[in-house]
Amino acid sequence: MTTPLGPGGLPGRRVSVDAHDAAAAARHVAEAGEGGGLSLAAQVALVPTDPGCYLWKDAAGEVIYVGKAKNLRARMKQYVQLTDDREKIPLMMQLVAGFDYIVVDNEHEALVLERNLIGQYHPYFNVDYKDDKSYPYIAVTHGDLFPAIKYTREKHRPGTRYFGPYTDAKAARETIDTLRKVTPICSATCAEWKRVRRLIQKRPDDADIIGLICAQKGRPCFDYHVGRGPGVCAGMIAPDEYAKSVRRVERFLSGHRSELVRELKDDMAEAAAELDFERAGRIKRRLEVIDGLDDRQQVVFPTSVDIDLIGFYREETIAGACVFVVREGRTVRSCEFILDKGLDVTEDELVGGFVKRYYDETADIPAEVDIAIDLEDADVVAAWLSDKRGRRCTLHRPQRGEKRHLLETCERNARHALMRYMVRTGYADDRTNQALLQLESALALDGPPMRIECFDISTLHGRFTVASMVVFTNGRPDKSQYRRFKIRAELDEANDFLSMSEVLGRRYAPERMADERFGSRPDLLVVDGGKPQLTAAMRQLEQLGLDIPVCGLAKADEEVFVPWDDTPVVLPSGSASLYLIKQVRDESHRFAITFHRELRDRAMTVSVLDEVEGVGPTRKKALMRHFGSMKRLRAASVEEIASVKGIPTAVAQAVYDTLRA
Repeated sequence: MTTPLGPGGLPGRRVSVDAHDAAAAARHVAEAGEGGGLSLAAQVALVPTDPGCYLWKDAAGEVIYVGKAKNLRARMKQYVQLTDDREKIPLMMQLVAGFDYIVVDNEHEALVLERNLIGQYHPYFNVDYKDDKSYPYIAVTHGDLFPAIKYTREKHRPGTRYFGPYTDAKAARETIDTLRKVTPICSATCAEWKRVRRLIQKRPDDADIIGLICAQKGRPCFDYHVGRGPGVCAGMIAPDEYAKSVRRVERFLSGHRSELVRELKDDMAEAAAELDFERAGRIKRRLEVIDGLDDRQQVVFPTSVDIDLIGFYREETIAGACVFVVREGRTVRSCEFILDKGLDVTEDELVGGFVKRYYDETADIPAEVDIAIDLEDADVVAAWLSDKRGRRCTLHRPQRGEKRHLLETCERNARHALMRYMVRTGYADDRTNQALLQLESALALDGPPMRIECFDISTLHGRFTVASMVVFTNGRPDKSQYRRFKIRAELDEANDFLSMSEVLGRRYAPERMADERFGSRPDLLVVDGGKPQLTAAMRQLEQLGLDIPVCGLAKADEEVFVPWDDTPVVLPSGSASLYLIKQVRDESHRFAITFHRELRDRAMTVSVLDEVEGVGPTRKKALMRHFGSMKRLRAASVEEIASVKGIPTAVAQAVYDTLRA
């Protein structure tokens, strides 16, 4: 791979860099020297059109975002020209003071390098785990003559195969315990195994006779006596026989148990044929352990499939992810993660970022990965996964059937994982307090807006015009204080200004302000709309002689309009204050549209029969059931109407006369 470099973005000398070595790439980038005094756009124009990775940097030289591109120049121009429609881009580009880029040969190398660079720099604007903690893995130490199994949180080392991650440490330890009952294998924590390992390291030339040495000088460990160790420490097992056990362990951890069960059954039959009933009994107990696991697991698919299903749930600045690992048609484990980006990034970026991070850290790659969207770079990600797996792996978006149902279950579990995290960490309380303090500062209020009232108008060309009033107390919805209004003014067309003036006049009239059922005076009044709606609200409050802080929230650019400045206040994207005020606005809209639809639906059920004296809901239903339509009812005679069960002759005559009139 060749790399044209230059921290300022200017082409530097080309150097040879390994696409998988992010640290080496970063060193080469640093060596290239600073660019000239060109503008950022001019520097981007000099970037090549090759595939590669780009690193946006702030004034302090810190990497704040890493991305990959099929065409570096075209992709980076989208950032500089603000044609990328993601919400975070304008804020991010305000912080960008320079960039680096690394050219690779193809998109596949770019994806690998991107993942390594993100792991090295942990950029603020890239999706990552919320707490960035290390998750537990089950590892098999392949670098040893007698590989051992261990529970670990270590960084992945060469010569060791890792299974996981497991988000439940207890489940990982229980899996190891169960596995050693099924196939005895040494534990990396065993003192006797460590002694044998040191012996092999000191005398590598004696590896062929290590069993004899251990048989003469070793002693069986405790695990051997309870059937969980194979007796390596006492020379009870040869390396080739032990290697067979290691392969069984790895198949078990990969979820492929059918082959393991067949081998154990063959061994049991062989032991029984040799009249070694003690060994046959031990194998039978191991098979019973596996059967017990299958009894507790849900059979998801009638066929033996190897798939991972990944569901997400996003809220504010965090998101939850849940992975169902299905092997041979059974869910062998589920893992839950908290991510540090929620609604701040697009769904494509959230899902794609997690998929790359998760499969970069696990060796357990399935034949199929099911997600709820079609990723933009799905082909590249699938090729990368296939390369890691050594066989074909596909990305799939299930639309119906069992896979879709299970993916929805994943999404529900992701939501519950996020809710548990928020409760456990007090996230919601911290965010709410932060939001109220930010609003106090941004809107120049006398104090935090502990009571916020918001109004919205809903209408259909002037018909069924209603208004909603929602109240947030201490940053949370206070539904007991919600109110709804029917607009009394006669409107020929939609008139939000007149409607808003009316509802504010009714809400803040002296008798309403004195009514305890309407609550106390608000600390902040929010109207849905821009400057015109804000002006109408201010005019109405002035007529009432009230001095209530008020602001308007425009839908288009989420700008907050205030009376004391013609320039709208722009709350930072992703800030707690912006999320709170949007939540207030959206809740008022939901409440208004619900009432509007209720009135509209009620009006659509009104019939001319409602005007007939003696015809109530029951008789109206009986008439419509009998005749099937108003057309047939109008054509019916008095006698035909009276023949309907429950319709007296006098009522039949009244219905007939009304329809004729």
